[in-house]
Amino acid sequence: MSVETQKETLGFQTEVKQLLHLMIHSLYSNKEIFLRELISNASDAVDKLRFEALAKPELLEGGAELKIRVTFDKDAKTVTLEDNGIGMSREETIAHLGTIAKSGTADFLKNLSGDQKKDSSLIGQFGVGFYSAFIVADQVEVFTRRAGLSAGEGVHWSSKGEGDFEIANVEKAERGTRIVLHLKSGEEEFADGWRLRNVIKKYSDHIGLPIELPKEFHGEEKDKPAEPEWEVVNRASALWTRPRTEVTDEQYQEFYKHVSHDYDNPLSWSHNKVEGKLEYTSLLYVPGRAPFDLYQREAPRGLKLYVQRVFIMDQADEFLPLYLRFIKGVVDSNDLSLNVSREILQKDPVIDSMKSALTKRVLDMLEKLAKNEPEQYKAFWKNFGQVLKEGPAEDFANKEKIAGLLRFASTAEGEGEQVVSLGDYISRLKDGQDKVYFLTGESYAQVKNSPHLEVFRKKGIEVLLLTDRIDEWLMSYLTEFDGKTFVDVARGDLDLGSLDSEEDKKAQEEVAKSKEGLVERLKSALGEQVAEVRVSHRLTDSPAILAIGEQDLGLQMRQILEASGQKVPDSKPIFEFNPNHPLIEKLDAEPDEDRFGDLSHILFDQAALAAGDSLKDPAAYVQRLNKLLVELSA
Repeated sequence: MSVETQKETLGFQTEVKQLLHLMIHSLYSNKEIFLRELISNASDAVDKLRFEALAKPELLEGGAELKIRVTFDKDAKTVTLEDNGIGMSREETIAHLGTIAKSGTADFLKNLSGDQKKDSSLIGQFGVGFYSAFIVADQVEVFTRRAGLSAGEGVHWSSKGEGDFEIANVEKAERGTRIVLHLKSGEEEFADGWRLRNVIKKYSDHIGLPIELPKEFHGEEKDKPAEPEWEVVNRASALWTRPRTEVTDEQYQEFYKHVSHDYDNPLSWSHNKVEGKLEYTSLLYVPGRAPFDLYQREAPRGLKLYVQRVFIMDQADEFLPLYLRFIKGVVDSNDLSLNVSREILQKDPVIDSMKSALTKRVLDMLEKLAKNEPEQYKAFWKNFGQVLKEGPAEDFANKEKIAGLLRFASTAEGEGEQVVSLGDYISRLKDGQDKVYFLTGESYAQVKNSPHLEVFRKKGIEVLLLTDRIDEWLMSYLTEFDGKTFVDVARGDLDLGSLDSEEDKKAQEEVAKSKEGLVERLKSALGEQVAEVRVSHRLTDSPAILAIGEQDLGLQMRQILEASGQKVPDSKPIFEFNPNHPLIEKLDAEPDEDRFGDLSHILFDQAALAAGDSLKDPAAYVQRLNKLLVELSA
C-alpha cells in the first residue's frame, strides 16, 4: 500500500447527506442498479479522455486501449470497478464526490416526504449516480489520478456513507479511477462472477467500450494462471451505431437510463440514420417523468454529441429548441470536425439544418405517441405540457404542429383534466362556427363557473378553459389553428357571428338603445374605474361582468409581470350589465343617486371577484354591502 499524505477528513454537503440517506433507505428493491450507474460514470470518464486526447495525445500516457474492468473477492466481500479514463485530481474528487453542484437541489430535497416508496420515485427525477454504491456497500473507496498529473498526485477517497469522508494523496501509477465497494452483510451475492456478468449484460451491454471480467477458472488450483485472463462481457459497440432490427426494446430502454441517469423507462424513442447532404445518426427519447429542474431554464440540458463515434460533449443544447429541453439522447455526426466547440456549434449552418430536422423528428414522435398511445400521451402531457406550451412563441416554423399537440380542459369534457386537443375541438364545431373560443383564469373552478360562459352554455358552444400561468402568454402567439381564429370570450365586444340569428342581433340593438340612459348613469357612478359601460350579450344569469379591452393585458399576464418586478401598463375594464336581470332592473328604477352609486360599486366589485381579481378597496366594498344589508333588514 502506498504511503498516504495530506490526509484530511471533510464533511459532506448537507444535500449529499440527505441524498445518501434517501439512496440507502429507498432503493433497496432494485439494488443491482449500482453497477449500471458506476459503469455509466466510468464510460463517461473514458469518453472525456478520448475527447481531451484529441488536442493532447500525451494524456493517453502510452495506453490507448480504453476499457472498464470489474473484479470481485468473495473472501474480502468486495467488488472493484476500474477504468482508464480521465480520472480526477484532488480538487475534482472533493467537488464531484463531496458536493452536488446542481442548482435547485435544496428545493428538490425539501419535497421529500419521508415516505420511502414516494421518495424512491422522486429520486428518479434527480438521477442516481455515484452515491448508488452505498445501496450495497457500507464503505466505498476511490483511488483516482487525473490523466496528465504525476503518479504521486493520485488520490484516495474513502467514506462509510454517513456524515464525512477521508481524502489523501497517494501514489497511483495508472491514470483513471478504481472504486472498491466493501459489501454490506447480506449483499455478498454481488461478489460473484456469474451475478456480475448477468447484471452487466442486462444493464450495460450497449456501452461502446469493452467491459471485462476475469475468466472463470475451472480445474485444479495448481493449474490456475498467475495473472487473471480477461473476457469482454458486453457487445462493446455503441448502441446507436447498430441497425434498429438488431436492438431490442429492453436494450433501447437500458441505453436511455445510461444517457439520462433516470431509472424509469422512457415513454418513446426514435432511432434514425440520415444519409445524403448531411450524415448523422440520432437516438432521441421522451422521458417518462419530469426531472426536478425542468423549469429552471438555465439548467443543463441537451443531447450527448459524438463526432464520428468520438464523444465530444454532454448537454449539447444547440440541436433542439428550449421548449424541447426534456428530450434525452445522442446525436453522432460525420460532418462536424473533431475539435468542434460550443462557440462553433452556435455559428455552424450544419447545426441549423440538423436542429430543424431533429425538432421535426421529436414533434413527429409526440404526434405518433398521442395518436397510438393516448394514455401514455396523457402521462407525457402531465409532466411536460407546460414546457411544450413555450413552443409557439419560440418556434414559428412549427407553430401549427405544436398547436396540434397541446391539450386543454374544456366545457365539453375532462372535468378539469387537460385532455382536449384543438383537433377534437374543431371536429365538434357548431354549424356556422368559424372561431375557437377560450377563457383564461386562475383555477378550473373559477373559469368553469365564470359568467362569461353563460351565453355559450345557452347555445351549446364549447369553450376551452385555460388555467396554467403560461396560458395567456401562449394565446398571444397562438392566433389561429386549421384556419380558425382564437377568441378570448372575456375580451372585447363579443361577436358570435353567424351563431347569432338576425333576430338576435336586432333584439340586442334595440335593448342597447333602450338602456342608453342607464349606461350614462353607470358611467357617471363608476367614473375612473371603467373604460366603458355597455349592455352585455354574454350574460343570461348574472347581473354584470368585467370584460378586457382588445389590446389590454389579462389578469394572468398582469400577475406574471408584477411578480417579475416589471411595470404593468395601466388599463381599465369594460363594465357590461345584463338588462334582463332583476338587480339591474331595480338599479335602473333607483331614484336616489347615492344609493344608485353604492349599488353600482357593489356590482362592479362582485364582477371583479367573479373574474378572479382582487378588490382595490375591500373595506369600501364591505361597508357598502353592510349598509345595504342593514337597509334590507330594517
